[in-house]
Amino acid sequence: MEDTDIIELYWSRSQEAIRETKKKYDKLCSHIADRILNSREDAEECVQDTYLAVWNRIPEERPSYFRAFLCKITRNIAMDRLDYNLAGKRSRQQTVSFEELEETFSNTPNLTEGIELGELTEQINVFLEQLPVKRRMILVRRYFFMDSVVQIASDMNMNINSVKSILRRENRKLRVHLRKGGYGDGR
Repeated sequence: MEDTDIIELYWSRSQEAIRETKKKYDKLCSHIADRILNSREDAEECVQDTYLAVWNRIPEERPSYFRAFLCKITRNIAMDRLDYNLAGKRSRQQTVSFEELEETFSNTPNLTEGIELGELTEQINVFLEQLPVKRRMILVRRYFFMDSVVQIASDMNMNINSVKSILRRENRKLRVHLRKGGYGDGR
């Protein structure tokens, strides 16, 4: 079933919408939640919470990209569960991809002062849109889906060092881009 048809089922408040979403996207949502939580049980709960969240949100908004909409909700729910489970004490394995970005976002007063994250998100999206597809995929897989460097390299038929190199290089470019946009100390 096409995404537009699934969205129409949500708009008509048909229970079939959740069944079709699960049929088409359960594996993807489970992968996202499991990569973040490293717990099959917690991931399954997050995916179920995702379906409920989509059910509640669709009547208010009609997403242009249903797959991205679903991934974002799954990721946010999993991150909230991770925060709850670990009470702010994330393990090294679960935060390694965030630590790679630490230098990019360090000394960013706009974030710590509570400036709206929508502007930052827009800046990051502009940066990603300028990248060649392969580099964009590497960054998104690493920092959004939290795939390991080894997994990305394997799936994309690349050398692990090449993936690491692209991540380092693009993080530096992202840092420069964000500083030009007013995020950071301009060093």
